[in-house]
Order: sequence, then C-alpha cells, then structure tokens
Amino acid sequence: MTERLFRILGEDRPSRWLITCDHATNRVPDWVGGGSLGIAPADMARHIAYDVGAAGLTERLAERLDAPAILSDFSRLVIDPNRGEDDPTLLMRLYDGTVIPTNRDADAAERVRRLDRLHRPYHAALEALAGRHKARCVCAIHSFTPQLRGRPPRPWQVGVLYSHADARLGPAMVAACREAGWITGENQPYDGHLEGDSIDRHALRHGRPNMLIEVRNDLIGTAEGQQLWADRLAPVIAQVLDQSGL
Repeated sequence: MTERLFRILGEDRPSRWLITCDHATNRVPDWVGGGSLGIAPADMARHIAYDVGAAGLTERLAERLDAPAILSDFSRLVIDPNRGEDDPTLLMRLYDGTVIPTNRDADAAERVRRLDRLHRPYHAALEALAGRHKARCVCAIHSFTPQLRGRPPRPWQVGVLYSHADARLGPAMVAACREAGWITGENQPYDGHLEGDSIDRHALRHGRPNMLIEVRNDLIGTAEGQQLWADRLAPVIAQVLDQSGL
C-alpha cells in the first residue's frame, strides 16, 4: 500500500499559479509513535498540529483560479515541510505551551527517517509540479490562530508575507487586501523571509513570483468560510499578478 504523503489537485490546470498548503492535515503516520505524538486529541485539533481551514481554502481557491494545488498529508508536528532540513524547529518539541513527547525523544536517525519518508518526497513532488509551467507563480496558503497562549490577540483577518529578496507581488497584495476592506498584516503575524522554507526553496531560488497568504483560522473553520474567503481572495490574487506585468 502506497504511503500517504500529499495530495495533488488539478495537475493539468492551465493557470500560472501553483497553490501550496504545507500544513494541510494533522495526520500522524502509523510508523511514527504508533500513530500518536503523545499529546491529547484536543491539542492535535489545534493550530499546533496543522493550519486549521487551510486545506479547504486551498482546494476552493485553486478551483477559482483554475490552478493546480499540492497539499501535505502529514502533521507539521511529525516533520514541518515549511522548514529547511537544517532548521532546529523541523521536529518541534514544544509548541505554544504543549510538549510533544514523541519528538522530545527523537534522535538523529529518526529525523533522517522522517526526512526521507515524508519531507523530501513532498518537496520533490512540489518542485515537479512547479516546473510544469515555464512562468510559474507560487501562492502558499496558511492559517493562523487568533491568539497564542499568553500573548495579545491578533487583530488581522489576513496576513500577506513576502521576502525582502522578492517584493514584486507582496506589497501590491497587501494594498489590494486593504483596499478590499480587510484588516491586513504586512509580514504579520510572521516575518516573510525564512531560509529554507517552501517559498525560499521553490520560488525565491528559481525567480518565481510569489506570495504567502495567512488567513485567521476562525474565519475559515467551516466550509462556508473557506468558500467565502476563496471567492474574496481569488480575484484579488489574479488582479495583482495581472497588474504587475510579470
């Protein structure tokens, strides 16, 4: 039986856009801790294990843009596909107040095993899909929690992240979202440049135009919310690329 690593949707869709979702599910493979990371089901349902609502938003946004999409099929807590192989947070041992017992005891050999079985095949598939269009653009979809434990509430509805190494689309997307009336963070709630992350690996290093969109997860926790935000974001994303002249 083939191991579940990722899902690809609309591989032959014609859009320049490739929609990616690195943190699509909270699934733990059976060969990792017997299918458990040693934390409570309530924690596995939180943002620490996956980006709540991001998979549904990705699916609907890709449909609206007539674009291919790739979604991971393993929890970010098993191994984070949005981190470089040398990143110390690749296997999180503590996240937003929750200790991850199975990762706390993981040694170097276990790290390599997860890289070989999950992380590397996912990125190989992502790069192959990116390379199918000679003028590919990458749009990464994530979601964020309204409030980390012990931290102030996050006011943004949407965050647009981009690297200082490529500001061709990011600032224009921020402006367009704000013009649409959405409370939009520019490189919030996180900085848009992270060495070795998916955008760095599959967009920046290849000169591909890109943006990373974060939507607050309480807005996309239902199918209705996911469709609403896909319908809102799709024309804005298309407009920003069209007006860029890229």
